[in-house]
Amino acid sequence: MGGVETEIKEDKQGLGITKRNKKRFEAQQIMVQLNALAHNLIVWSRRWLAQTWDKVKNLGILRMVRDVFHLSGLVYFRSDGGIERITLHKADPFASGLYAGLPPLLASLHVAVNLDEI
Repeated sequence: MGGVETEIKEDKQGLGITKRNKKRFEAQQIMVQLNALAHNLIVWSRRWLAQTWDKVKNLGILRMVRDVFHLSGLVYFRSDGGIERITLHKADPFASGLYAGLPPLLASLHVAVNLDEI
């Protein structure tokens, strides 16, 4: 199996798009576009995080969704609805990598990132 086939298989597994066919053409086109957006967001986030976290460079779509994006944590909001801080569960094996990678991405938004017990 080649690179393209492997990537399609990872998308289907990681994004859960194996059985989401819609009866209407327009609805199916929306699903295709949403799946493309989800794929691109995962690839972009992997690239952004890889600047400070080497381990994430080798993770595929499925591992990014299953292991990195399913991390335990808490998000605290300000009264205006913006994110104030993010607390990552320090016992999670991917927490330290995200802890290193998120602050540079969120610095312009003034969002604090912490490691703690949850």
